[in-house]
Formats: sequence, structure tokens, C-alpha cells
Amino acid sequence: MKKNLKGRIALIVAVLVVFIYGIFGVPSGFSGKGLLEGVTKRIHLGLDLRGGAHLILQVVVSEAVSAETDSALARIQQNLKAANLTYTQVIKPDPNKPQIIRIEGTAPGKASDVRSLLDAKYSNEYDISGGSDNNFVVTMKPQVEQALQKKTVQQAIETIRDRVDTLGVSEPVIQEYGLGENQILVELPGIEDLDRVKSIIQSTARLEIHPVVGGPYQDEQTALASVGGVLPPDQQLSHFSGMQGSDSDSVYVLQRVPVVAGSDFRSADPGTSESGQRAVRFTLTNEAGDRFYEYTSANVNHAMAVVLGGRVREVANIKSAIRDSGEIEGSFSADEVEVLSKMLRTGALPASLNYLEDRTVGASLGADSIKEGVTAAIVGVMLVMVFMLIYYRGSGVNADLALILNLVILLGFMGFSGATLTLPGIAGVILTIGMGVDSNVLIFERIREEVRAGKAASAAVDQGFAHAWVTIIDTHVTTIVSAAILFLFGTGPVKGFAVTLTFGLAANLFTAVYVSRVIFEAHLNKLEPGEMVSI
Repeated sequence: MKKNLKGRIALIVAVLVVFIYGIFGVPSGFSGKGLLEGVTKRIHLGLDLRGGAHLILQVVVSEAVSAETDSALARIQQNLKAANLTYTQVIKPDPNKPQIIRIEGTAPGKASDVRSLLDAKYSNEYDISGGSDNNFVVTMKPQVEQALQKKTVQQAIETIRDRVDTLGVSEPVIQEYGLGENQILVELPGIEDLDRVKSIIQSTARLEIHPVVGGPYQDEQTALASVGGVLPPDQQLSHFSGMQGSDSDSVYVLQRVPVVAGSDFRSADPGTSESGQRAVRFTLTNEAGDRFYEYTSANVNHAMAVVLGGRVREVANIKSAIRDSGEIEGSFSADEVEVLSKMLRTGALPASLNYLEDRTVGASLGADSIKEGVTAAIVGVMLVMVFMLIYYRGSGVNADLALILNLVILLGFMGFSGATLTLPGIAGVILTIGMGVDSNVLIFERIREEVRAGKAASAAVDQGFAHAWVTIIDTHVTTIVSAAILFLFGTGPVKGFAVTLTFGLAANLFTAVYVSRVIFEAHLNKLEPGEMVSI
């Protein structure tokens, strides 16, 4: 009995048209050049094919921990003052252990009140000890510290991505680097100016405003002499580096805890001050604005330092109280004021970065990789198609059509999803071809067995597909699970391999089983009674 295949054929044609559109889109022309332009616009090439910049960055997460405990230190001081609980000093005694805060010299007889205040406000995030000697130690809990470090890396990734977007890079890879702790992998296809990339990323250094204790001094020895030779725990030395750069160097003594930091800025725009200098007009968050107003109103005519990336970039006198908006003016170049305002608008990194590795991949290497990879794919496909035609005769045409449709679906998927094609991705395509042929071999050999058993053509085809189906599902599922593990734990190029292999296998289930069967049944409809398929 002949089967009505119009619905199934229409579905196959519709899938073919959709995925061809995924590959080419709407081409500017149907010449070879127009089709090639359509492909290159929709299928992006990875770093190893197109060339570009490759960097591995180390996030100095201890700085984020230090910044968090600096903030907690300031809050503790405010809480103690608000509760009328006296103390000698609140400090971080060891710069190498930024998670520890020490409260010294609380009033005798008030230890229980201090302990109650600390327990009520800080016990969720900090372990609190001491009190018998009127001194307390507040230590960040290990799980809180670990969570903060992880959050810091994620914030750094998001901030770097915001900066990289200004380069106009297509499909950049910015992600946590699985081979190192607190490291970030940055891959920018098509970017060859490594200095420019590093400049953009470095511009995301943390910006802070610190009270100035003293300076400028000629060198660190002179700065230390100004504070009695020993730097107090709540102060730090910072070198001056003007926004436009200078050969001269000077040192300032600053309060360690900033008044406001990068995350406190809500917006910033470049402009010109009343004196005609380039300036950045900024707006703070409500909480930071209240804190800044309290500080500036109490320190009119005192100096404060703009610190960027750990270096003093500008020192300004406070002319009047500032709440939630103000200006940072100085000897900025046009580019510097634009970079600074952009940095404040999109947020600064919660910690600085160290470059562990930076290199460029030449475009010529990518061109060679593409040429060799495409050549390997074409030769492999042609040899397989010829083998299937010779070994399985007329049924080999069936396998070849399914194989071509498999490649169309795979490339169309990459065009629709915007996935990046890498050199391992090409290897995934070639492996998909092999898996597709393997599925057809399983089906065809099973049909041959049924034919040898004396069954009619239609029964042999039905039984061949029915018995081979379980084996095909088993091989594809196990391979997809392996590809999923590669995707979860691999880096960029390895993920590219996993993506192409996974979707290629999914496409193969459709082509090798559904499409191939429709082609067989269409052929069976044309056979005379008792005639056997060519296999």
C-alpha cells in the first residue's frame, strides 16, 4: 500500500528553507561574492580562525575584601558614636589580613553594650570575639569572604564586558577561566591592537576619593617621616600620577578608608568647569551622597585625593559641602576626561587586575586554519558520499541527501544562534559527518539482514528502522552527554566543539531517521510488487 508523504515532504522542505535562510540570510546578491558575504555576516569566526587578542587576567580579590571591611569599619565607627559608646580607635591591624577589624579602648563597663551592638548588626557576616580587655576583634566569616570573592570576579567580568563593547567586537569571549583561581579569560576576535585593549581594560580600575592627611612629599621616606616614621594602620601612602602623566613623582599620605568609591557613582558626564578646565560632573547614589555631604561639610578648605588604580590622579580642595553631585576637575586631556566619565557611568572594577598572559593570534594563522579545516571537511564529505554510493548502491543516494541536509541544518543553527565557529568547532562538524554516516550504516545493514531473511521491501525497511532506532539513540545520547560535560567545564574553543557536535547530533537524529525514512518510503511507492530496494 502506497503512503501519502506530502505532509512529511512539506515539513522537510520547510526545514531546509528555514535553515538555508539561517546560513545566508537575505544575501545582497546571488553571486558567489554575495552569498559569501551573507555567510560571514551570520556565522562568526572565533579567535583561532579570525585572529585577535587573547588575555588571561588575575583579579586581586583581596582588594575587594579590604574595601568591604573598610566600609564595615566606617559603619562600626558611626554605630559606636550614635550609641555614645567611646573607643580609642577602630583599625585593621594587619594589611595582609584585610578581613580582620580591631576595636580598641572601649569604655570599662560598656563591653556588654558594645558586644550587643556588634552582634545585632554584624554577626551575620562577621565572627566577633574579645571584650574582656575592652578590645574586640571582628573577622569576616570564611563563607562570606568566599562569596565576596566570587561576586568580585563576576562583577569584574561584567564591567570588562561593558568596556569591551566600546571596541565593537563581534562575539567576544569574557568568562571565568577554569584553569586558575579568580582568573578571567578574554578573547577578542578581529582585534590586533593589544595595547588599545589593555588600555580599555585598565581604564576600569577602581576610582576612590580619599581624605588627604599630608603631602605632596618628595619620596616615601619623607612621607613616613611626616607621621613619625611609622605609618598608622588607618593610613596609606599613594604615589601621584597626573591624568596626563609626568616624569616627576610625589607621595601623599591618605586615609585608608575612602569617602566614596567607584560603586557609589550613579552617573558621570564630561564637561568644563567654571575656570575653563576639563572636568567630570558626577552624581552619587543617595546613601553615598549623604556620606559625602557629612564629610565635605566638616572638611571645607581641606584636601581630598582622586585615586584611580591605586595612584593619586588629582588633589582638590573642598570649596563647599557636596551632597550627591559635584565636579572632578584637573589637567585632563580630552580622551582622559571621556574615559573617566565613561568608567564612572558603567561602574568601576571592584578590584584591580594583573595580566598573567597577553598575546595576539595573527589573521594569517586563522586563514590557514580555515583553509585546512574546510579542505578536510570537503574531502571527508566527498569520500564518505562516494563510499556510500558504491557500497550501498541506490540507497547511498538516500544517505548522501540526508548528510547534506544535516550540514545545512547545523550551519543554519549557527547562523540563527550567532554561535562562534572555532577550529575545534570545525572538528565537531567533521565528527558529526562521521556520526551521521554511522547512523545510516546501522540502518542500512539492518535492512540488508531483513532482506536476506526473505522479507518484502516495505517490511525490510520498517524492521530495519525499528531495530536500529534503539542503538542510534543510545550512541547519540552518550555522545551528547560527553559534549555537555565539555561545554560546562571547557574554555571558549572547547565549548565551540561541544556546541557544533551537540546540535549536529540532534540534526542527525532528524535526518538519519526521519528524512532517510521518508526518502525510502517515497522510493517504495514507486516500486512494483515484489521488487526490492537497491541496497
